[in-house]
Amino acid sequence: MSKKDKPVYGFIRKGSALVPAMDYDLAALENITQGELVKVEIKQFRNVGRHRAYWAMLQEVIDACGLDYNTEKLHDLIKLQNGVVDLLNLPSSMIVAIPASISFDKMSEADFQTFFRKAETWLAKTYGYSRQEAA
Repeated sequence: MSKKDKPVYGFIRKGSALVPAMDYDLAALENITQGELVKVEIKQFRNVGRHRAYWAMLQEVIDACGLDYNTEKLHDLIKLQNGVVDLLNLPSSMIVAIPASISFDKMSEADFQTFFRKAETWLAKTYGYSRQEAA
């Protein structure tokens, strides 16, 4: 971990309390006295299963439609078509959009859920794809 990276600690909600998820998380509290006020940033961890389902969905579309590009290219296309972009000002003053990151540290779980739904809708309209939920 670099000096700029802050450690991430996991806590589980139990009623109105947050309980350390592992010994590593508990150790982070060792220098905090009882009753001391601490700063906490509430963020849900990204759902790894949903992330995997997204990439599997892209591969299914490629296989079913016989597309000439790989999942990374389809992923970039989906981001461009759904506004997940970074805008760059070129020296010519022209502004271009490039695909933005959806990495775990760049996109929250709530934002990824929205992105996933938009991707499904776009894939349905563009390729006639409909994801089948596992029973």
